[in-house]
Amino acid sequence: MEWKTVAATALVISLGFLAIPIKVAPDTSVEDVRLFETYVSYYNKSYRHDPEEYGRKFGRFQRSLRQIERMNRLRSTQESAYYGLTEFSDLSEEEFLSLALRPDLSARGERHRNDCHRRRTHDPLPERLNRVKRLIDIPPKFDWRTKGVVTPVRAQGSCGACWAYTVVACVESMVAIKNSTLRSFSVQEMIDCAGNGNFGCNGGDICSLLSWLEDNEVPILPESDYPVTGTSGTCLVDRSKTSTVRVGDFTCDSYVDSEEELISTLVNHGPVAAAVNALTWQNYLGGIIQYHCDGAFSMLNHAVQIVGYDRSGPTPFYIVRNSWGPLFGNKGYLYIAIGKNICGIANQVAAVDVII
Repeated sequence: MEWKTVAATALVISLGFLAIPIKVAPDTSVEDVRLFETYVSYYNKSYRHDPEEYGRKFGRFQRSLRQIERMNRLRSTQESAYYGLTEFSDLSEEEFLSLALRPDLSARGERHRNDCHRRRTHDPLPERLNRVKRLIDIPPKFDWRTKGVVTPVRAQGSCGACWAYTVVACVESMVAIKNSTLRSFSVQEMIDCAGNGNFGCNGGDICSLLSWLEDNEVPILPESDYPVTGTSGTCLVDRSKTSTVRVGDFTCDSYVDSEEELISTLVNHGPVAAAVNALTWQNYLGGIIQYHCDGAFSMLNHAVQIVGYDRSGPTPFYIVRNSWGPLFGNKGYLYIAIGKNICGIANQVAAVDVII
């Protein structure tokens, strides 16, 4: 669905909105004003009754409109990613980076790049032969969601704890693969309690969290025992409530130039956590991201879960679960092309083993 169609649908839904007068520059189109009025009503923006803030947000919204138009003009096929209005479309790039992403994620991840204990080394011959066999056996497409081992998409809101949401999602999947029971575990426990340089909603990274969980043999509580609040708080683990679920081992690896092995890991092990560059996802609606997404390690700013892939069509892609709620992208998911480290998806990937 094109973004203008989405906007038109929203207009029908939101008839009766309150229009707020703003100063409109001479070159501002009436269509932009109407789209913004609809947008503010549809997303129930808090500034809808604040004329000054409304005007500032309108300027940022217009920049998003022009960016959306540019990105959609560059689409090469019907499968290519398409862009439109999202809840983030009234933010500047800097605001989006600060609100939804972690600008310091690449710096945090640097310390894991040369950690020999966690990175793959040259395997002995039998292991290399086994890996070749696994690569031969992988199917053209695979989706762990169809196996019933992926929990519903969560929304991190303004809490910058994508690293915690992603690791917990992987733990949930690995527990379900191991004992055929899908349960939700506590993200808030990670936000409030994790050490090893993690700072709740103010930042962390997947490898540091996994290291802390394994080294300290931390029991991961069910979601019901430590529910999410969306803010950083004091660690309130109730020691009377116990859990046998722990991280038993993990790898934190680079698959740059070896994405075939990443696919093999997905099939033969389970969903994985990955650090990515999500800066261009601000207005993403659907389709396969193939371009315009820097893959440099220095650009990593977000964490996601990869739950599968599809190589049966002309553009092979990963199936990526985000933590921006089910209204983002395709019911909370997005698709990233395989093979060229698009969005940096192969730079830092963590696979988890659990003890239950």
